[in-house]
Order: sequence, then C-alpha cells, then structure tokens
Amino acid sequence: MAEAVAGEKSGKVVIQNIGLLLSGDLDHPILDADTVVVHDGLITAVGRYKDCDTEGARTVIDARGTCLAPGLIDSHVHPVFGDWTPRQNQLGWIESTLNGGVTSMISAGEVHLPGRPKDIVGLKALAITAQRAFDNFRPGGVKVIAGAPVIEKGMTEHDFKELAEAGVTLLGEVGLGSVKAGYEAKEMVAWARKHGIQSTIHTGGPSIPGSGLIDKDVVLEADADVIGHINGGHTSLPWKHVCELCEKSSRAIELVHNGNEKIAIEAARAAIELKCPHRVILGTDGPAGSGVQPLGMLRMIALISSFANIPAELVFCFATGNTARIRQLNCGLIEVGRAADFVFMDRAQHTAGATLLESVQLGDLPGVGMVMIDGLVRCGRSRNTPPATEIPVVLHSGH
Repeated sequence: MAEAVAGEKSGKVVIQNIGLLLSGDLDHPILDADTVVVHDGLITAVGRYKDCDTEGARTVIDARGTCLAPGLIDSHVHPVFGDWTPRQNQLGWIESTLNGGVTSMISAGEVHLPGRPKDIVGLKALAITAQRAFDNFRPGGVKVIAGAPVIEKGMTEHDFKELAEAGVTLLGEVGLGSVKAGYEAKEMVAWARKHGIQSTIHTGGPSIPGSGLIDKDVVLEADADVIGHINGGHTSLPWKHVCELCEKSSRAIELVHNGNEKIAIEAARAAIELKCPHRVILGTDGPAGSGVQPLGMLRMIALISSFANIPAELVFCFATGNTARIRQLNCGLIEVGRAADFVFMDRAQHTAGATLLESVQLGDLPGVGMVMIDGLVRCGRSRNTPPATEIPVVLHSGH
C-alpha cells in the first residue's frame, strides 16, 4: 500500500497557466487567476502570474490551460484499517479513490470491522485506534479523518469527554447502534457537541441487517450536525419527509452516491429553492453493499449538475468548500492559508461539451490529469476517469 511520507514538505511550488480556477466557494465559484503559489503544503498566493512571486520554486507545474479545483472531500465513508475493506474484500480502494480526485475523506463509522465491539470500553478503544492509525497512515496520500464511534446505550457524558480528549472528533452514524430513539440520541449528540465532537445521523431505511429505520422525527429531535445521506443509504424516506428535513432543520444536507438518486436530485433542487445551498455536502457512503466507487464523487457532481440543472461550478463547491467549512477542515478552498490539496481536470476526450463545465452539466465525467495533496503530486493522469483532453506537466522538480 502506498503511504505518504510523514512530514515530507513540498517546498515552494508554482502552478501556472491555469485555464479555469474553481475556488470551492459558493459565493465566488470561479476565480480570475491563472497562478497558484504554494509553500510547504499551504497556499501562499492566488492571482495573475505577473503579480505573484514565482522565483526559486522547487516544483513548477504548467497546467496547460486545464482546470484547477480544490481536491474533492468525500463526506461519508466507512473505512476499517489501512487500505482494505472487508465489506467487499477489496484492497487499495482509498488510493483508487485518489484517482477520482478525492484528497480527503471523513469516516461515518468503522462499522464494517469484523467483530466490531459494541461494549462501551471496546467502542471507545476502536474509535481511538482508528483515529490514531489514519492520522499516522495516508493511503496514497489521502487524508482519512477516522475514528467515529457508533454510540450505544449506557454511554455517559464522561465517555464523550474521554473520547474528545483522546483526539476523536466525529461520531459514527447515529442509529447504527442501539441508540435509535430521538430523545436518547439528542442527549448524546449534545454531549458530543459540548466536547467538540461532530455528529452525523443515519437517515432512512436500514442499510445492513441489524440497523433500523431512522425517520424524520428522530432526525429532527436528535438534531445531529449532519443529516447523513438524506437521500437514504440505500433506502430513502418519502420525499415529503425529506423536504420537511430540508425546511425544518438548519443542519448539513448530505447527499450520497449509494443512496436514492432521484431524492438526491430533488434535495439539491430544494436547497437551491430554499436559498441554503451552503448546507449541501456530498459523499459516497462507500464501501457498502453497492461496492466501492473510485469515481463516486465525480459521478455525484455530474448527476446533480445535469439532472438538477445546477451550474457545475456550484456543485463542485458542494464537494469541496461546503464540506470543508461544515467539517472544519483546512482544505476545500483555493485561498491563502489553506492546504494545497488540488485536482487538475479537463473535459474528457470526445465529450459533447465544449468546456469542462459544459461537459459536466451534460452529465459527462471530467478527466483527472493530476492530483496534489499538501503541494505534493500524488498521481498523474487518472487510471479511472475517462482520459482528459489536456493534462498538466511538471516543468521543473528539484529537491
């Protein structure tokens, strides 16, 4: 398994000749700039080449007129240990997802671990271990924010305090354990929030044997920070109930690949109509019964843009800046001080779209030409996307 070298620094990196710069910010989705400068993994300048300090770069990349966007953030994954999933017994699924433009992913619970402990001592131990392991290990360079305990009956506020002090920042999907009543979930979600732990709730029908229906009333009462897979994972609530969640809750609206696609499209439209597009975030909910989708995030972007008729540059924000802000991550936006996590894309060869954005709006996937994490090139032309019309070139790379 490919592992990022701990502490490896990018030095100064200059990316020039950018044809389209997507910011990840819904308020300004396209930036009027052609150059990005990075120093030791952080963005230090965004602008026109003539206005940027480009001298003394260790690495110079010619984007060759292609699109530069923030690396995609998968808001909903179920990792276990390393780059293996027992759900489908697949190796290398995270590194393969890197080839789909994903640079960060967020665990919604390590629920597929064979023999997953459900006692309170065991579930805390698993969460802390997963958090530590993925903090130390980046498959292919991908940042996996893991260690998301599935809450069970009998937990007290002290348990959440202990988890937070150990470095756990997430709860696994509320409802996948024995806590399924709204009032029980509400108390534990509040304890988690008090101690800086973000929560996600399962929404819809059971995903695997042992889980259960979590209906709109439980979701509203629990008031978790993220309405996890509002379009079901896999089975959705009725549309009128989903619509009620969009209207009555102010929490994040998460749309996933491994859910009901029709409801995902309708929920995205509803967020636009309700003037709260900043609440929409995207994930895959893989690995799952549907398998692993290395291009799941790109497929969601193309699906929502084409069917919900939302401009592609805005949907890219759902998969980047929206998630970064809601999840409090220092990536997902092209702005000074943010992590230099980038995906270079171009229109796929022979797409009907004249531009990258037009091709995505027509429902085609873009071609990924390169992915960078913390200013370091982690993959070149993607082995999984359709071939990009043009790809960036490393002009100079020294150490």
